[in-house]
Amino acid sequence: MKCPNCGKEDDRVLDTRVSQGGEAVRRRRECLACGYRFTTYEYIERTPVTVIKRDGGSEPFDRNKLITGITLACAKRPITKTQIEKIVNDIEIALADEYKSEVSSKELGEMVLDRLAKIDQVAYVRFASVYRAYQNVEQFIAEIPKLLKGTDKREQ
Repeated sequence: MKCPNCGKEDDRVLDTRVSQGGEAVRRRRECLACGYRFTTYEYIERTPVTVIKRDGGSEPFDRNKLITGITLACAKRPITKTQIEKIVNDIEIALADEYKSEVSSKELGEMVLDRLAKIDQVAYVRFASVYRAYQNVEQFIAEIPKLLKGTDKREQ
């Protein structure tokens, strides 16, 4: 590991701790050349995931884009940033566990809806309205009984 202060590659690890709920390892290091102390993190390298959009185009999975979409649906609702981060983490883990290198935007949206339905029905309907592109009030009205019964079949 190169020292950020002097650029030498000779250091020693002073302290190692599990971080971010077991998702990372934090190491406190000291450069043997100049004595500068710095922190590094180790993460599991995940296979990049490509999102196949409705129009057939594709783009790299963007964690921040997903967080932004969920955050908008959760605006002024009693949902914490930690809960939103957990939703995205769960989705990333599910994709990695299935060894998926591609996922459709439809499947990704359904994964978000499944998780939002468990924590906030209003956020669920807000996300569904954008994700499913509701065009009229009747589509909202049709969604609510499914959500209340817990029998949402995710049909369009």
